Amino acid sequence: MMSPRRKSKPVFVGDVQIGGDAPVVVQSMCATDTADIAATVRQLNELKDAGCEVVRIAVPDRAAADALPEIVRQKPLPIIADIHFDYRWALAAIDGGFDALRLNPGNIRDAEKVKVVAQKAKERGMPIRIGVNAGSLPPIRALADGEMPPTLPDRMVEAALWEIKVLNDAGFDDIKISMKAFDVPTMVEAYRRIAQLVEYPLHLGVTEAGTPRAGSVRSAIGIGMLLAEGVGDTIRVSLAADPVEEVPVCWDILNTLNIRKRGATLVACPTCGRIEIELIPLANKVEEYFTKRGKEITVAVMGCVVNGPGEAKMADLGIAGGKGRGVIFRKGEIVKTVDEPEFMSALIEEGEKIIAEMEAGTYTPVGHGDENMIPIMEVPSR
Repeated sequence: MMSPRRKSKPVFVGDVQIGGDAPVVVQSMCATDTADIAATVRQLNELKDAGCEVVRIAVPDRAAADALPEIVRQKPLPIIADIHFDYRWALAAIDGGFDALRLNPGNIRDAEKVKVVAQKAKERGMPIRIGVNAGSLPPIRALADGEMPPTLPDRMVEAALWEIKVLNDAGFDDIKISMKAFDVPTMVEAYRRIAQLVEYPLHLGVTEAGTPRAGSVRSAIGIGMLLAEGVGDTIRVSLAADPVEEVPVCWDILNTLNIRKRGATLVACPTCGRIEIELIPLANKVEEYFTKRGKEITVAVMGCVVNGPGEAKMADLGIAGGKGRGVIFRKGEIVKTVDEPEFMSALIEEGEKIIAEMEAGTYTPVGHGDENMIPIMEVPSR
């Protein structure tokens, strides 16, 4: 069972609430040269279309800082400035009208400069994410005789607490925190510890998670473990790929845990010797079609008589096929039996009827109102 959601103080990144009673928010980060305004704005729009709700943008130098006001003017969704090493770029992002900042306590270590940023951010009502990263931590403090060096999670927590104190000393409390590491057990332990110590919202992620296959698995395990424990208010899946690829993985994690639903969910058989239809091509076509439709519908494509009928009955729409024939189900009720060449057209026909009913408000998708399902958090309209 899922643990109750950890209570946290809400912060607002633009019009998006993070923490408090808000749904878990999906984030990503632009991979463009920020100085290239057209490319950056184009990627922001692509990310929004994919279902991203907040996007981080790197501000590494003067050229990037100079581009910020125009990016802000054209932004389609809230944006966060990612700041490392030089606090002046944080000030430029505040002046440029960004919605939030990310500061790395591992490479901006002058407390007075951090306080300057905090004071200006407070004037503008701009939250700050304390972005701890296991790969860029402050040096280990001086140890007493015989004292063992702190563990990596200990160092991560110390870095976060240091910056929290600096910000609090400046009268700033509009904070969220991330505790990212490549190593999943390290990341999970760091988040568990900080979650017990503060009430600020937590941004979950496995940093430098890798290529899409391995990175998606690594992220799903790390982020999923914490979400299942009730820890986490916003997530990013970090992949060595086009950032648009990160967004559906985030939604797949949330969908899988019944935390939030967005778009189509496909249930399909694994391949095995019992399959008696051309399952894989059909499943791919079905997923592509209903994903593009963008509606919250669960579709089951099952290829044998063992698990097929049962799984199909737990979907809004499903087919259980065998020996060139298939039974179309709608919420567990048999609609029709069709020959294999008609599988796709029959699923589309029945799926479009369901979607029309959804749009008319006369259809409740599977899992909504079902007392045996863990309640989900809906995607809010904005």
